[in-house]
Amino acid sequence: MTLHQFTDSLSERQPPNNLHPVLQGLWYDARDDWEAAHTIAQSREGTQAYDRLHAYLHRKEGDRFNANYWYRRAGASFFNGSLEEEWGMLVQQNLY
Repeated sequence: MTLHQFTDSLSERQPPNNLHPVLQGLWYDARDDWEAAHTIAQSREGTQAYDRLHAYLHRKEGDRFNANYWYRRAGASFFNGSLEEEWGMLVQQNLY
């Protein structure tokens, strides 16, 4: 799946079949369903990609303290770009 195909899928009612759960989380986030995205992030705590999603979601929520905790757990630095840039980077990293 390409980034273009992924963003096109945001107009659908459900995420595409066989989409990696981290991408499902980003899909739900883009559709303003933070709770569904957060549930996915919590489902595999301790896994780098899920912890990274978790960090992004708490940053988006405005909870910098909690976001920093999850960035550290993911082995990443606090993202200083826009939320949109971070979302796009995470999608690109998880597309395969």
